[in-house]
Amino acid sequence: MDKQLEKLFQDQIKNEWYSAYMYMSMAAYFEAANFEGFAHWFYKQAGEEQVHGKKMFDFLIDRGVKVVLQAIAQPPADFASPSAAFEMAYEHEQKVTALINGIADQADKVNDHPTKVFIQWFITEQVEEEKNASRIVNLLKKIPANSAGIFQLDHQLGKRE
Repeated sequence: MDKQLEKLFQDQIKNEWYSAYMYMSMAAYFEAANFEGFAHWFYKQAGEEQVHGKKMFDFLIDRGVKVVLQAIAQPPADFASPSAAFEMAYEHEQKVTALINGIADQADKVNDHPTKVFIQWFITEQVEEEKNASRIVNLLKKIPANSAGIFQLDHQLGKRE
């Protein structure tokens, strides 16, 4: 595997697991604030990110690349509001999309067909990730401060499978 492509994957494994770590921190914030539905949504999100990191981990192993795990930074623990947490999640997903696109670009540059096929799933997944986070951000913007709407959205997000 191309050395630059390998480095991008090694970094992205860390980034995917950082995403899980960040979403667990957001879940903890919502648990402490008694927003169990929001916490549930972030627990589910964290689980997905762990799976994404493991898929990349396995792909490198399958390609004969030694995986070298990197340190994961401490995520934020406090957020100004539910809206602020979901806005941060949305911005984070946009950043992840750019990183995934960078892997795809490098795979194209070095004509690495297995990576081109593999990374396509992540490109499609990121469209869904951004859509889901963006939808919640937009819904939160429509809910007036101190209204029951926040509890209705919390309840709705608690139903995520």
